[in-house]
Amino acid sequence: MSISKQQYDSMVKKMSPNSKSWIDIPKAFLIGGLICCIGQGLNDIFSYYGFDEKSAAAWTSVSLVFISVLLTGLGLYEKIAKHGGAGTLVPITGFANAVSSPALEFKAEGFVLGVGAKIFAIAGPVILYGTAASVVYGLIYYFFLR
Repeated sequence: MSISKQQYDSMVKKMSPNSKSWIDIPKAFLIGGLICCIGQGLNDIFSYYGFDEKSAAAWTSVSLVFISVLLTGLGLYEKIAKHGGAGTLVPITGFANAVSSPALEFKAEGFVLGVGAKIFAIAGPVILYGTAASVVYGLIYYFFLR
């Protein structure tokens, strides 16, 4: 059975849920902002307890990744992401969730073929192309912009 592009587009529109951007965008903004406020609060706490600026930033990142992985393991991050959308994907917590989710999903297959093989299933391309792009940008900067 062959269908035309117009028929296919019509079928996709019928099956796709309508986005309520007037509510989704503010929710993403608020939840993403809350994550950033938590990060700033952690940074302020680490700075208060004597960490220098770079160390406080590093420990803030580590703490946010730990919290994200913990919430993913408890099944709570998905519930937050359902409402927060891109607000939960853009900060470092979204990357930690993207790495830990496949690892948790395939842990029954063992540490090597399950966790080890699947842990970078989603985040792997981001790491690969992000690293490759940074090398290209670095070369452009080095040879043309400095």
